[in-house]
Formats: sequence, C-alpha cells, structure tokens
Amino acid sequence: MLKARVIPVLLLHDNGLVKTRRFTDPVYVGDPVNAVKIFNLKEVDELIFLDINASKLNKEPDYELISDIAKEAFMPFGYGGGINKISQIRKLLRIGVEKIIINTALSDEHFVREAVATFGSSTIVASIDIDQESIYVHTKKKKQHCKLLEYVRKIEELGVGEIMVNSVERDGMYVGYNIPLLLQIASAVNLPVIGCGGARNIDDVKELITHTECQAAAAGSMFVFYGKFKAVLITYPEESELLNLGVS
Repeated sequence: MLKARVIPVLLLHDNGLVKTRRFTDPVYVGDPVNAVKIFNLKEVDELIFLDINASKLNKEPDYELISDIAKEAFMPFGYGGGINKISQIRKLLRIGVEKIIINTALSDEHFVREAVATFGSSTIVASIDIDQESIYVHTKKKKQHCKLLEYVRKIEELGVGEIMVNSVERDGMYVGYNIPLLLQIASAVNLPVIGCGGARNIDDVKELITHTECQAAAAGSMFVFYGKFKAVLITYPEESELLNLGVS
C-alpha cells in the first residue's frame, strides 16, 4: 500500500491562482508559477491543479500556462479542467503533467475507458464533487441525484486509478473533512481515494488518514492562507509533522 499523501490543491482562474468557498466567490491568491517555486522549496511530494472555468466555458486547457508550471515543478502534478478528448490528454502528458483529472467528462464512459486503455489507469484520476450526498455537476449548475456508493463503484469499473472526492459544502469553510462520507466511499471501492474539502490544519489531515481508508488528504485553504485574517501565505507541513502523521 502506498504511504498516505498530503496534497495541495491549487485552483486556476484566468491565469492566476484563486481560492473558493463552497465552489463560489473565487479570491485571487497569487501567481501559479511562483507558488510552484515555493512548494519546491518546501519539498512537496505532489500537487494538483484544477482550472475551475475550463469545463464551464467549454475551453481547452491553458497549455502555455501548464507548460510554464511543468518547467518549474520539481514534483509530479495532476491537472484537471476542460478535458474531454484523448488528444488533450496526450498533449498534457507531453507537456509534463503526470496525472489527468477528469470530472465533467466522467459522464462519457467511452471516453474514460479509452483514456484508461490508452494511457494506463495510474494516469487517470476521477474527480467527483459531492454536495451533502448528491453528486454535484457544477458545470450544469445542478445536482445529479443518484445513489452515491453505486456511483463511485460505477466509476471504479471504468478502470480509473484513483478517485478524488471534493466536498462542495465544506470547500474553504475550515470545518474539517466529511469523515463519515469519506469513510463510506473509501470502504466501498478498491482504489486509492483522495479526500478534499474543509481541512483547517494538520490535525484534520491526521483524522482523515487515521479514521478512513483514504490514501491521500488534499486541501487548498490551509496551504495558501495563514492566521485568523487569512493572509495569503504559501505553506506546507514540516517534515517532522508529516512523520508524526506516518505519511513521510
């Protein structure tokens, strides 16, 4: 089994980095390339970049920006946003992206299966957004009501290598991960699960890793904001803190 991972999730919006609250009201927090340089210094193992507008606006991934990120990144990183074609995945991998994160296009089962067959399951990550216990299709501004565990098992059958679970109602709210829900999901599939949404601090990360079968804890706000006034500051746990979690 892989060691547990602690992954910063960085949101791209109009060539900049932003942070949202409950998937709304994006606040600018800096330049993505500069952020990568800082995370390099902090020896982060992995990053995730999500373009929050690409699928909504039916736009291609910003290959130039992603290439700039790849040139600076010392660590592997995943990218999601606007991906619905095999040719896009091939181009992103050539640029230097290691993992391809698919969200909206999960509804196209043929595309997902073809992506897995072409590039391997370890390359393809399924990302699902959950509002309470409903799948949230944010590009269509509506919820897809279905049985959650049946849905994640169906995603697993497509052959993806990981599932990333984003909590819509906890995003940017500093209320901790949805442990009961993530426990159910991680126990229902035989894939690594990345939990995301609501993390306040390293204690929340430890709770997720300790009390669920999730193999990774992802977060945004705790890595870009600092203090009660939420000053913008790129940060990451010290090696000693990660050792105490048993993830390093």
